[in-house]
Amino acid sequence: MEKKKKKEKEVKKEILLSIKNASYQYSDAEKDEYALKNVSYDFEKGKIYAIRGRSGTGKTTLLSLISGLERCTEGEIVFDGKDLKDINLDYYRSHEIGIVFQSYNLLPFMTASENIILSMDASGMKIPNKKDEAIKLMKSVGLKENYANRKVLRLSGGEQQRVAISRSLSYNPKMIVADEPTGNLDKQTESEILDIFKKLAHEDGKCVIIVTHSQNVCDMVDVVYDLKKVK
Repeated sequence: MEKKKKKEKEVKKEILLSIKNASYQYSDAEKDEYALKNVSYDFEKGKIYAIRGRSGTGKTTLLSLISGLERCTEGEIVFDGKDLKDINLDYYRSHEIGIVFQSYNLLPFMTASENIILSMDASGMKIPNKKDEAIKLMKSVGLKENYANRKVLRLSGGEQQRVAISRSLSYNPKMIVADEPTGNLDKQTESEILDIFKKLAHEDGKCVIIVTHSQNVCDMVDVVYDLKKVK
């Protein structure tokens, strides 16, 4: 009996984010016009997910809901046991969730390390030497120390995306959400970036969610959710 209980404990899911019958309508939409309707997904710690769907299926809307930029018209989104409607969303976005964009969204007039430090400052991180921490984060995603002082515009697309991932990790969030993070990259660089995301999930225990069109991405993740267009 003890062995059975132990086995059940080992396979117990650790759900970090749960989307429950979430629907979304724009304020000027017709009565039965939905951008997203009755979507239910669970996301566990230590796993990497892909959300796939054609244009118009609501991927961007779903990202906005997960990020707390929009609220469900119906249903709910629960993070770590709490409904997003009931938590401080500014704190959520600056501490609990890291966001990585296809276009990197780095400040080009700043160096790589300055972009990461800016994120630390925004989250109120208390770190004695923030530049050393930024360099440590950059090394963790495969960038050498000398890249820290390079302006963003002197970096390749793959290098900029690594800096963007480092920035999203600067306050050690529980979840990483990436919007087409490899869309502007070649296949080799795409695979390298995906290896970083896999390490974050499988070794560091983070929940990683990637919105993508890439079959290569879908082939490398643990779970693929397919969004269908609302009829």
